[in-house]
Amino acid sequence: MPVNPDYAGRAYPPAGPFEVTREQLVAFADAVGAGGPAHRDPEAARAMGYADVVAPPTFAVRLAQQCEAQLVEDPGAGIDFSRVVHGQEGFVHHRPITAGDRLTGTLHVDTMREAGGHGMVATRVELVDADGAAVTTVTSTIVVRGEG
Repeated sequence: MPVNPDYAGRAYPPAGPFEVTREQLVAFADAVGAGGPAHRDPEAARAMGYADVVAPPTFAVRLAQQCEAQLVEDPGAGIDFSRVVHGQEGFVHHRPITAGDRLTGTLHVDTMREAGGHGMVATRVELVDADGAAVTTVTSTIVVRGEG
């Protein structure tokens, strides 16, 4: 089943809230090899001007993927996850993510089309804080491999 191009332009309801904890940030920093003290030590983070432990720049993907699951799990979208290959990921940080943040994310399907027998899906997740202020925009492109 090919991807459904009618989904282009669709926005899903906000997902979350996602509570960001120090433990999550330390574990993510360990996983990606981010060794800076601001990722682990609240005092070091505060000395650098952050409210608490700060997330490595790619931490936002952890939240974005939870939002993107809405599309992947939507049967009408035509995405066979067993055939998905990651294409691209991008981040625009409006401010750092820190421990104590309570974030929600809104998934936007920017494009969804067939190309060369494969499905091409570009999404954008807008992460906002509890006050509705922009925190991070995560863009992603996946390829749904064709069967040929």
